[in-house]
Amino acid sequence: MSTTSPSEHVSYASDIKPLFRESDRQAMLAAFDLWSVADVRANGEAIAARLRDGTMPCDGAWPDSQVMLFDRWITQGSPE
Repeated sequence: MSTTSPSEHVSYASDIKPLFRESDRQAMLAAFDLWSVADVRANGEAIAARLRDGTMPCDGAWPDSQVMLFDRWITQGSPE
């Protein structure tokens, strides 16, 4: 998991992509690729909503710290 502080830049490659497991990727591959920054960026708000309500990933909710990190990435403009 990322060690970035709340004021630091969040990167897809180093902070967000590692949060998604291979099983998460396979479960969502019919809709989009969780390992593609373009796909995650394009679906970011929907992914964030599902992470916040605990329905993604399907086998259990992320800890709040990971949801907040994803939200920060979205807020920062979803950088690579």
